[in-house]
Amino acid sequence: MFANKKSHHRITIVILCFSLFISSYILPLSAEEPPTDITLYAQAAVLMDATSGRVLYGKNADEILAMASTTKIMTCILALEHGELEDEVVVSAYAAGMPKVKLNMRAGETYRLEDLLYSLMLESHNDTAVAIAEHIGGSTEGFAIMMNQKAKEIGCEDTFFITPSGLDAETKSGKKHATTARDLAAIMSYCILDSPKKDDFLRITATENHQFSSLDGRNFAVSNHNSFLNMMDGAFSGKTGFTSRAGYCYVGALEQDDRIYVVALLACGWPNHKTYKWSDTRKLMEYGLENYFYRDVFTLPEMSAMTVEDGSTKSGRPYDEAYVDLIIVSEDDAERRLLREDEKVSTQIELPESLSAPIIAGQQVGKVSYHLDGEMIKEYPIVTNIAIDKIDYRFIFAYVLDLFCI
Repeated sequence: MFANKKSHHRITIVILCFSLFISSYILPLSAEEPPTDITLYAQAAVLMDATSGRVLYGKNADEILAMASTTKIMTCILALEHGELEDEVVVSAYAAGMPKVKLNMRAGETYRLEDLLYSLMLESHNDTAVAIAEHIGGSTEGFAIMMNQKAKEIGCEDTFFITPSGLDAETKSGKKHATTARDLAAIMSYCILDSPKKDDFLRITATENHQFSSLDGRNFAVSNHNSFLNMMDGAFSGKTGFTSRAGYCYVGALEQDDRIYVVALLACGWPNHKTYKWSDTRKLMEYGLENYFYRDVFTLPEMSAMTVEDGSTKSGRPYDEAYVDLIIVSEDDAERRLLREDEKVSTQIELPESLSAPIIAGQQVGKVSYHLDGEMIKEYPIVTNIAIDKIDYRFIFAYVLDLFCI
């Protein structure tokens, strides 16, 4: 009778575990299908959810192209992270000799780093970019190493920096100063959300006008060329760019209802089509605002207790079953994702068919994972709540002794 009882319980547990293993909890969530008819001027474009880094819409998102002065967002964030706003920057002859657009600094002059960052981001001055790079990196070559290292840290695999200004450049081996729309959006997302100096970055890039003087007494005034700041509610940061090879480029950010979008555009027209980048940006931002909303997608499934073979029991009787409760270890706060209404997040639970003693408390025995568009977006471990020893001769001896004592 004992054997039949144990066999029955084992079959039940196997069925339960198998059901858990193959389960897929679908959260139906609905809107129209992703558009295939968004017409953009840009050769490459990305609409990114800045918070998660997910590309919500892409056109040639991984095509490697020149990025012109959108480069300067990396120059700015590195200067903020490795310098001090009150640093005194001395202008070299090389920096002063940069081509237009430029502040027209003179070799030997000295400026506050903060003032130069306004020159860099509002007017996109090339001499300023080089002066900053030499101050932070020791040379433009040293600064380029820092730029490429930072790009790798952010997760950009298809970006290569040569200049701090974004002027077209190529190494002797033929490698070009270039990025992708996906990487450019990721760099911007880092600057506005993750950098320890994000507040300074946002303050500088949102400023409309700035007046300053060199420490030698020359006066300057700069104005922000990012017109998109005044084109849509919630636009709060961005950078324009243009070279003859890159065409018009742009990267910008917008926030509405806790949704933060970044748009990156490369090769978005050539003269006389300077406004193409604004219409493309608006079109992508509006698509994001109209179709993507936050939804709670990481709902934790309920877990059942699991039998432990050859485990010592609470009752002390060897013919009883030992079992542990399973716990999903997750963050305290529920996480949300921007999704279209038609998008579905699947939840998959992976557990073995059985557990064997000994088991320690907190031992990971499985995992629950969440998948979107075929990719895993989140994973939590499943652990045991208590320790269970293996049945040994001491356990059997204690049980037998207890029987005789009765």
